[in-house]
This record gives sequence, structure tokens and C-alpha cells, in this order.
Amino acid sequence: MLVHPQFDPVALSLGPLQIHWYGLTYVAAFLLFVALGARRVRLAHFARAGWTRRDVEDMLFYGVLGVVIGGRLGYVLFYKPGLYLVHPEQILMVWKGGMSFHGGLLGVMLAMVGFARARKRPFLEVMDVVAPCVPTGLAAGRLGNFINGELWGRAADPSLPWAMVFPQSGSMIPRHPSQLYQFALEGLLLFAFTWWYGRRERPAGQVAAAFVVGYGVLRFVAEYFREPDSFLGLLALGMSMGQWLCVPMIAGGAALWWWCGRRVRTLGSRA
Repeated sequence: MLVHPQFDPVALSLGPLQIHWYGLTYVAAFLLFVALGARRVRLAHFARAGWTRRDVEDMLFYGVLGVVIGGRLGYVLFYKPGLYLVHPEQILMVWKGGMSFHGGLLGVMLAMVGFARARKRPFLEVMDVVAPCVPTGLAAGRLGNFINGELWGRAADPSLPWAMVFPQSGSMIPRHPSQLYQFALEGLLLFAFTWWYGRRERPAGQVAAAFVVGYGVLRFVAEYFREPDSFLGLLALGMSMGQWLCVPMIAGGAALWWWCGRRVRTLGSRA
């Protein structure tokens, strides 16, 4: 049975300055976004529309704001609204932890609305550029979770070869290393799928819709192996908060994918 190595969360200390592994995963996520985005805008259909690497770099600025603000507010509203209603001053205490992917996604979408308006580009086209460049950042974040020994998995059969004890959980129960499951599913697998699907020109919005559906499905599956938040537990139908937040993602993404295809067919028949 494996035991989590309990890595030092501080990667490098320079006097009073401490650089944390988790912070480095964010840096890696941003660098990967720029590198992949620069390759993506060289695809013929985006190059014809005038996309450049500078656009990708500017999108990153908007995206960082969306991730941080949306991720924090999403956690506040989805997970602990009662606590922050009583202690609103703690909303800004991000160093105490508490970020939500679903809130971050909404934040990025709103940020991309601002970018699209500023550059006078169709919003769905902007999201099609962004979507395949996101999963590698998610993968980096899950590695950060594993290094920190947080968001551990549910109890696993001790005979499972990769079952792992997380002393940080306060017990010596063997668990699923769910952070690594999410690294593989929401990170590597989702990247491979969206990058492949997004290489061909598709009806505007369908690549972004495929990302939303893909993430929703893979996160829903991964949640069966991830320990629910202790302050929430399992909710209705034995599903976690993460799973319930994935349900509208899957339904909305599928509806958007269908609508985008139908819209193109309708416009084509009128031409």
C-alpha cells in the first residue's frame, strides 16, 4: 500500500520569499495556454480571421482575472454561502483556500465576453480558440492538488495496487488518488479529445461546446472516486456538489453543440 510522500509545499525559498508548488502549477498552466493558443491560431480558419499570438497573450490577461475572481466567487456561492454571508470579510482571504472550477469557468466566459467586445470578434469564435488550450492547465492544477495532499479520494480496496494513504486526511485509510485520476481524465484525455476535435473547422461554438460536455462527463465520473467536501457530504441522489454542478454543464453544452450545428444548416439553406 502506498503512502502519500507529503511533499514540502514550498518549492523554493529565497530569504523571506517562498515559492509554492501550487503557484508554479498556475504559472505552468498560463505558459501552456499561450504556447498552445499560439499554435491554435495558426490553423487556417483562424489565420484567415486574423488571429495572432498577441491576441492569445491578451486573452490570457482577461482569462486570469476570470479564473481568480470567478473561481473565488463560485466557491463562496456554491459551497459556503452561509459562512461568507456571516463573515463577508473572509471572501478576499484567498490564501486560506477555496476555489471552484465551475465558478472559474463562468468567470472566464464573462471575461471572454469582454475580450470579444473589445476586439469586435464573435464570442463563440473566441471560445473555440480558448477551449482546447484549457485542459493542460487543469492537469497542472491537479498535480498541484496531489503535491499538496489535498482533495484526496474516497476509501479504496486495500488490494488496489495504487491505493494510497493520505495522512493529511487524519486517517490511515487507503484511498483513491483522485487528484491523479482527474489529472488523467479532465487534463490529458480531455486535452487529447478537444485538440483533435478542434483541428478541423467546425460550426462556431461546437468546439467550446464539446469541451463543456467533455469536462462535465469526465468530472462527473471522477467525483465517484473523490471524497466529498466534509462540510457538504453527499447531496440528493447520493451525488456530490461537483456532480450536481456538472449536470447543467452537460445539458447546456449538448444543447449548444446542437444549436450551433442547426444554426449553420439554417443559414446555409437561406443562402
